[in-house]
Amino acid sequence: MLKTRIITAAILIPIVIAFIFLVDTLWFSALFAVFVVIGAWEWAGLCNTSEKLKCIYVIFILLSLSGIYWIDNSLIYSGIALCGTIYWLFAVVLVVFYQRKRNLLPRSRALLMSIGLVLLIPMWSSLTLLKSLEQGAALVMLLMMLIWGADTAAYFAGKNWGKRKLANRVSPGKTWEGTLAGIGSSLVIAACYVIVSNKNLEDSLMFIGISVLTVIGSVFGDLMESIVKREAGQKDSGYILPGHGGVMDRIDSLTAASPIFVFALVSSGLIR
Repeated sequence: MLKTRIITAAILIPIVIAFIFLVDTLWFSALFAVFVVIGAWEWAGLCNTSEKLKCIYVIFILLSLSGIYWIDNSLIYSGIALCGTIYWLFAVVLVVFYQRKRNLLPRSRALLMSIGLVLLIPMWSSLTLLKSLEQGAALVMLLMMLIWGADTAAYFAGKNWGKRKLANRVSPGKTWEGTLAGIGSSLVIAACYVIVSNKNLEDSLMFIGISVLTVIGSVFGDLMESIVKREAGQKDSGYILPGHGGVMDRIDSLTAASPIFVFALVSSGLIR
């Protein structure tokens, strides 16, 4: 399983990096729109919907992304990131209550599918806004490195030293040791970034703090999808990525991290 995961990642990661640095915002947003569309299809499947409703759902999201890109207003992108951040405050409460055996997840299929909109659209719009900035490619790469670094550190630390479960009812494999290792990796990555980018002390500390907050948010992104999969009785959201499951299984952390990262940077004045 680990070998398959590594092979899939070795193919996918260079493609993502190439799109971050070598193409313009249009093609970059188009690539992530593909991820969003596949993720939307998988999410609709977790909501136990018909094939017809899945198609309608995917088309609606695709039209929404097209409309947002066509309007091309940074205030709209920032507003959508804010909406995503506000949703994740609710998601934190949901995860905490689920761990305490109180399920606040909506039973309504329509509400569950609406949650999918708030997961996927803010992620895409946040990444598109980042990419459009003067230093956009570097910021997107930083965000990806924060997520990838935290995931990798959490996996190996949890596997080798993990003893205390983080949220055993939600995701039995996650440990406090792994989570702390992931947060530690974000400190190192963010510190390297601010040193290379030659930021002043105040901006550097703020940037590092935002990076840590982003990684903490990414943990809840992962846990939130775990709850939905558990309630749907599925181990993975899909099977398109060998060794990883579905696209949602790969971007679940990013659905939380992206809007939190962008909204925090905008509200702090670190990006405009």
